[in-house]
Amino acid sequence: MRVTIGQIRGLYGVRGWVKVFSYTNPNTNILNYSPWQLGLQGQWQTVSLDAGKAHGKGVIAGLTSIHSREEAAHLVGAEIAIDREQLPIPPVGEYYWADLIGLTVVNCDDATLGIVSHLIETGAHDVLVVKGERERLIPFVLEHIVLNVDLIQRVLRVDWDADF
Repeated sequence: MRVTIGQIRGLYGVRGWVKVFSYTNPNTNILNYSPWQLGLQGQWQTVSLDAGKAHGKGVIAGLTSIHSREEAAHLVGAEIAIDREQLPIPPVGEYYWADLIGLTVVNCDDATLGIVSHLIETGAHDVLVVKGERERLIPFVLEHIVLNVDLIQRVLRVDWDADF
């Protein structure tokens, strides 16, 4: 399973380095993973990270197989992904968003509310976007709203009224 961790957004210099928008926190954590899988227009290629560093508010990176600005230009817009197995095991009670997407959401009355489509970061807490017979936005607040996350059974149990 691929997990998207960033995107190539531009070029840096003449030696084939690229500007990277990182989804990791902090943003330089993207440099801890190699190889990267680059996806562009449905085509994926595996590349190794040669070097990288923080640059302003972003990240720049050099790839071992890219040596010129012209070669790097073909990568602008590519999604950066890694294999799920490359991520460390999260501490108990913490979850990667990628693991929550696709879970069936069930409330305390055993009513199925839908499937987690994606999550939204709001600052205060993350929000589950659940798509079923209608779309619901459910705050991801463990122990108060999210009662149980069962990654093996692929079920997320919530204290949420089906009519809300």
